[in-house]
Amino acid sequence: MARSTTDDNSVLLVHAYLDGELDPANALGVTQQMGKEPALLAEAESVKALQQLIHERLPREEAPPGLRARIETSVGGLRRQHAQPSWRALAASIILTAMVASSSTWFVVGSEPTIMVADSLVSDHIRALMAPEPVDVASLDRHTVKPWFNGRLPESPRVVDLTKQDFPLIGGRIDVLGQTPVPTLVYRHAKHLISLTAMPAESNFKVDRAPRTVKGYNVVHWIENGVSYWAISDLAPKELEDFAQLVRTSLTEL
Repeated sequence: MARSTTDDNSVLLVHAYLDGELDPANALGVTQQMGKEPALLAEAESVKALQQLIHERLPREEAPPGLRARIETSVGGLRRQHAQPSWRALAASIILTAMVASSSTWFVVGSEPTIMVADSLVSDHIRALMAPEPVDVASLDRHTVKPWFNGRLPESPRVVDLTKQDFPLIGGRIDVLGQTPVPTLVYRHAKHLISLTAMPAESNFKVDRAPRTVKGYNVVHWIENGVSYWAISDLAPKELEDFAQLVRTSLTEL
């Protein structure tokens, strides 16, 4: 049976999202729709796997000499720095504007049900995996990643270096919980990415140390010195718990 026009349009939007062609509002709408429709999420995962296969199997061809100069001449010398920002950059600027306008502070999650917070952060993790890049700032150096959050959030997260433990830092990004931006650090273990989000926590907030699964991803949550940490990945539960323990130990040494 042929798909309906609405289904075809949805699939086209998923493809546009993966190619980074959507504005922030439409990108958010597509990710929400994928969360509700398994068929669209499966389509996205299939396309992403194909993109990865093409990237690995087909060598990148070098542009002919002088091509850049000819293009710039044909459009009146338009330079790269005048290009429109990506939807991720636009999203970050919108978040920052909303923060300044409302004098926002870090989001205190003490009044939010644990499962709602976990569900939202897992959705952010999935969106990052399907985006062209899973981070807004890419760096192995914690002294580069931590300052990047300055001016973008009221407070930068504490960043630990776990490279020697085989969990290297690859960068950071800003996620959105409710309507509030929160800092997320991204680590890698083998071929798996780990999102580590930190935010203030109230003393009465429920602590779940044991991993649990949300949308097929494992989640480890704990509170340390008034900060609520959430580690999310498709790593095996034991490996994710090992990562969380390494973070807890390293934080006490900072």
